[in-house]
Amino acid sequence: MEKIDYKKEFKHLYKPSAKKVEMVDVPTWNYLMVDGEGDPNTAQSFQDAIEVLYPLSYTLKFMIKKGELGIDYGVLPLEGLWWADDMSSFSVDNKDGWKWTLMIMQPELVTEELVEKAIEQVKTKKNPVSLPLVRFESFEEGKAAQIMHIGPFSEEGPTIEKVHSFIEENKSQRRGKHHEIYLSDIRRAAPEKWKTIIRQPMS
Repeated sequence: MEKIDYKKEFKHLYKPSAKKVEMVDVPTWNYLMVDGEGDPNTAQSFQDAIEVLYPLSYTLKFMIKKGELGIDYGVLPLEGLWWADDMSSFSVDNKDGWKWTLMIMQPELVTEELVEKAIEQVKTKKNPVSLPLVRFESFEEGKAAQIMHIGPFSEEGPTIEKVHSFIEENKSQRRGKHHEIYLSDIRRAAPEKWKTIIRQPMS
C-alpha cells in the first residue's frame, strides 16, 4: 500500500525555523472549514468545530485507504485563520470580538463526492452539532511569511511581531488573515513545548 506523508513532502511549509522568519509560497489547497466567532478559550462553537473537522478528516482518510485508491496518508494538522471586523480591536485582551475559520487541509485525493459520503457517515455515527456548518473549498494563500512558535498561545505576541517586522523590512504589506497551524496535541503536550506555525500572507 502506498503511503504519503504530506508534512514531509511539503516540509518547507510544515517545519519552518523557530529562529528566523522565512518567505514561502503556499499552493492553493482544498480544506474542510468551519467559521465561527468568539473567544476560543470559552466559545463552545470553537470546540464544536474541532469535534467535527477531525472525525470527517479521519473518515475520508479511511475511505481512501480502504477504497479503490488504496492509499494511506496522515491526517493534516488543524489550522486557524483569525481576524476581527475592526482590526484595531483585534487584541489578546478582548477575544470576544475575534472571528475565526478552523480548517484541515485535504489531499487532492479527496473529492466533493467523497466529502458528501463522509458527511453522511459521520452524521449516522455521531452527528456533531457543527456538521451542517462544514464546507469543502479551496483556499489560495500564495506568498507569505512564517516562523515556528514554541510555547503557549498566550506568548505568541513577540513571534507575531517578528513576522510583521519581516514583512515591513521586505518592503511588503500584510494582506489576508492571520494564520496559525497547530502541530501539537495540546491535550498531551506541555504548553512550553507546543509548536504553532505563525503565518501571514504578504503582498
